Amino acid sequence: MLVTKQPVLRRFWYAIMPLDRLRDGPKPFTLLGEKIVLWLDAEGKPAAVRDRCCHRTARLSKGFCENGRLVCGYHGWTFDRTGRCVRIPQSTEAMIPAGAKVDAFRCEERYGYAWVALEEPLADIPSVPEGADPKFRRIHQFYELWQCGGMRFMENSFDNSHFSFVHKGTFGQFDQPKPSKYELWPTDWGFESESIVPVNNPPGAHRVTGDTHPVTTRHLRNKWYMPFCRTFHATYPSGLQHIIFNCATPIDDNSVQLAQILFRNDDEASCSTAELVAWDRAILAEDRDILEATDADACIDTRRRVEFHMESDKPGLLIRKKLMELLEAHGEAEVHL
Repeated sequence: MLVTKQPVLRRFWYAIMPLDRLRDGPKPFTLLGEKIVLWLDAEGKPAAVRDRCCHRTARLSKGFCENGRLVCGYHGWTFDRTGRCVRIPQSTEAMIPAGAKVDAFRCEERYGYAWVALEEPLADIPSVPEGADPKFRRIHQFYELWQCGGMRFMENSFDNSHFSFVHKGTFGQFDQPKPSKYELWPTDWGFESESIVPVNNPPGAHRVTGDTHPVTTRHLRNKWYMPFCRTFHATYPSGLQHIIFNCATPIDDNSVQLAQILFRNDDEASCSTAELVAWDRAILAEDRDILEATDADACIDTRRRVEFHMESDKPGLLIRKKLMELLEAHGEAEVHL
C-alpha cells in the first residue's frame, strides 16, 4: 500500500515517539510524508505542529523549548501547542499578525508514547487493558526504523505459517510447517482472533515461557486495530502472559517506525527485562530480515476468498478486505494493497 496516496490514513492515531525522548527539547518526525515536530508543553503533555516556521520557513525542530512553548531557532518566534505565535522578540505582543501561526495536530500521551493524528480521527487510540492493570509491568522494548510497509508488517503479525521458516532459529518448528487454525471475529475497526500454536521452547526461552518442556504452546488471542496497530497476546501453560503491543507508524511509502511495548504478569526476579528484550530481539530480527525484502506496493487480488496455500492467510485477507472497504468508502481513487 502506498500510504502517502491514501488521505484517509491521516485520520488515525499513530505512536510517534516515547515521551522520554522529548525531555531535552523538540524532536522532528515524518508521518505519512508530513514533517512534524513534537515537544512537551508546560504541563508535560506532548504537542505537535508542522515543522516549518511561518516566518522564514525554518524547521522548528532546530529550535528549543521555553516555558512549554516552541521557540524557532532562527528569529525566536514562539508558538504554543495550538500553533499560534505568542511572541515575536523584535515586536510587541500587540503587533503579532493575526495570521502568524503554524498548523497544529492532535497529540496525546498513551502507554508512554506521544500519539498523533494528522486530521480528525475516525477511531480512538487502541485500548490495551493491561496498560492500566497493576498486575502487569510495562517494558518499552523497541523503537526503530524498518524499511518495509505497514501493511506487510500487519499481515506478517497474523501469519502462523511463517513461523516454521522465518523463526526456525528461535521458536519455529521447521518439521511442522502446517499452520494452526485461526478463528476470526471482525470488529468495527479491525478484528480479534484466537489460535493455539505449538512452538519450540529452547533453554533460553524457559524463563520467558515459564515452561521447561522442549515444546510448549501459545494460546494466542491477538487483535488488529486499523490500520497498523496490533496486540499479540500469548498465554503459556505456566499461566504467564506475554503481551506485545505494536504500532507500525508509517513514515512514508517504504518505511515505518516500529514501536513495541511488552506487558507481563510477572516481575523482574521471574524474568529480567534484559532477558525479555534479548528473546524478543532475536525474533524481531528474523521478521525484519524477511519483511525488508518485500515490496510495499504489491497488488493483491482481495476478491479471492481463501489463499490456495495456507489456512493462516485468512487474517491477511481480512486485513486487505477491511482496508479496501475503508479506502473505497472515503473515495480513494487508486488502491494498491
